Amino acid sequence: MLTTAPLLETSFSDLKVHGRGKVRDMYQVGDDLLIVATDRISAFDYVLGSGIPDKGKVLTQLSAFWFERMGDLAKNMATDVAKMPAALQPHKDVLKGRSMLCRRTRPIAIECVARGYLSGSGWKEYQQTGSVCGVTLPSGLRESDRLPQPIFTPATKAESGHDVNVSEDEAARIAGRDLVTRLKQLTLEIYRRGCEHAESKGIIIADTKFEFGLVGAGDPARDVVLIDEVLTPDSSRFWPQDQYTPGQGQPSFDKQYVRDYLEEIRWNKQPPVPSLPDRVVQKTREKYVEAFRRLSGRELA
Repeated sequence: MLTTAPLLETSFSDLKVHGRGKVRDMYQVGDDLLIVATDRISAFDYVLGSGIPDKGKVLTQLSAFWFERMGDLAKNMATDVAKMPAALQPHKDVLKGRSMLCRRTRPIAIECVARGYLSGSGWKEYQQTGSVCGVTLPSGLRESDRLPQPIFTPATKAESGHDVNVSEDEAARIAGRDLVTRLKQLTLEIYRRGCEHAESKGIIIADTKFEFGLVGAGDPARDVVLIDEVLTPDSSRFWPQDQYTPGQGQPSFDKQYVRDYLEEIRWNKQPPVPSLPDRVVQKTREKYVEAFRRLSGRELA
C-alpha cells in the first residue's frame, strides 16, 4: 500500500550518521553504508519545502531495477531489508523499499553526464557557443534535437554545491586521464543500455547523470564502481516517446514539472525556499510512479 505523507527525514538513534544529502540519509553499518532515500525533492540546488510521497521508494526501487540489469558494473549493494544485518531489523518498516546497503567506496569528484538530446544547460550552452562542455556540435540544432551520437559531459562540484560543467580535458586534470577515460566508457555504455530498454517501453532518456566510486587500490581498469542512483527521474530527463516534438521543451516524467512551476512563480533561486502546492506534489508523484511502472514493469512495493 502506498504512503500518503512524505518521509522528509530519518533518525535512528542506534545508528551512526555518515552524512545527509539533498535526498538521501546515510548511516554507517559496520564496514558498509546504509543509504535511505527520503521523499525530499531538490531543484536548482536547493531542497524544497515540500516532499513528494513515495519518491524515495521510486528512486530506490528503480535504481535496484537498473543495478540488476547492469550487474557486471555494480556488485556492491543489497535492497532486501530482510537480508540486512540484525541491527537494521528494528527499522524495517521505514527502510523497506527505500534503502540500500552498500559497500563503502571512495567517491570520485566528477559527475558523469551522458547526453543524447540537446536540452537543459546543454541547450543553453549550445546557443551561446555551438558546443557543450567542449564538444563541438553541428550547427542548426534545435532544442530537444537528438544528437548525432551521445556525448560525455562531465561536471564538478563548486564550493557552493552547484554542478559546474567542464570539458573532458579539465576533468582529466582533476581526476587523471586514465580514470576519466574509464568513466567516459562506463557512462556511455550504461546510458546506451538504459536507452535501449527505455525506448522499448516508450520512454526517451534525453540525458542522465552517474556517480562512481573507487574500491581496492583504485585501479581505473577494475576498481571503478557505479554508486548512488541510476537512471531515475531525479538524475535523468525522461520524455514520453509518443509526444516527442523537436524544437521545443518536452513533457516529461521527471522533476522538470517542478522546475517549470518554480520558473512560473519567478522564484529567484535563493532562500527562503518555496513549498509546492498540492496539485504540483500530486502530479509530480504521478509522473515518478508512472516512470517506474513503465520502465520496470512492476508495481511500487
